[in-house]
Amino acid sequence: MSILRLTFLGTSAAQPTLHRNLSGLAVKADSDLLLFDCGEGSQRQMVRFGTGFTVDAVFFTHFHADHYLGIIGFLRTLGMMGRDSPVQLYGPPPARRLLNQAVHLGVETLSFPVEFHELRDGDKVERRGYTVQAVGVDHRINALGYVLQEDERPGKFNLEKAKAMGIPSGPIYGQLQRGETVTLPDGRTIHPDEVVGDTRPGRRLVISGDTRPCQSLVRAAKDADLLIHESTFSDDEQARAHETRHSTAREAAQVARDAGAKRLILTHLSSRHDTDPSRLLIQAREEFKGPVEVAYDGLTVELPLRD
Repeated sequence: MSILRLTFLGTSAAQPTLHRNLSGLAVKADSDLLLFDCGEGSQRQMVRFGTGFTVDAVFFTHFHADHYLGIIGFLRTLGMMGRDSPVQLYGPPPARRLLNQAVHLGVETLSFPVEFHELRDGDKVERRGYTVQAVGVDHRINALGYVLQEDERPGKFNLEKAKAMGIPSGPIYGQLQRGETVTLPDGRTIHPDEVVGDTRPGRRLVISGDTRPCQSLVRAAKDADLLIHESTFSDDEQARAHETRHSTAREAAQVARDAGAKRLILTHLSSRHDTDPSRLLIQAREEFKGPVEVAYDGLTVELPLRD
């Protein structure tokens, strides 16, 4: 997997504002395009920010209306565009019932199959080059976070050593890079570990969804390249955070710190912090010393390959 690119489609909590749409995140994972949540207006944001509509799968964190109602119009648009390949929809129970109702709202019949999948804590979806794992979190209703984990990558090919060993260039190099043992024209057998270094770890992206800070997410985000954590409230709204089962920016940063995450992005902001999230950023930086920023609609982030 060469590309891992994120585009924030919506960063507001509960209701849209002039500046922030409802929850939605587009993730380009090599040739795949995934959505994590699909709040109202997500498809317009996809047009606005140029993500394209060739979505392979949608992962819902939970079924509060601001996180999933946008799927109704989005699927209708795909139908009008002539899509015929299936769309996979994933989420915690009652995903099958709720999504089936949403998909079949109205009289139009979709021109493509929609397949529903319910996930529980620990379930994994295997995709080409990576997995998406569900993580149970602490919200008012059944809710999940998600871990996108890239597969281990082959080690680096030592071109100079290969030449010094007299290995002819061409397809044989590719075979060795892929971990295959080869026999040279002169009869010698070459094993991959003779010219290929140790395997390299894959990238790890963690998405909290709506949640109180919880140990399951700390464990999931261990050594993550990026943790995207909701930060609906600031310190002076702590009681409200407990009441609604959301997190403050400080608490999000504590999760990132305890997990040893490399980077933190805050999202799902209360309208009180719509245009000025500086308090959230200050409070988070008091707890987490790595790079931290507040997401905005249209923010695009590319996660570099690990060495």
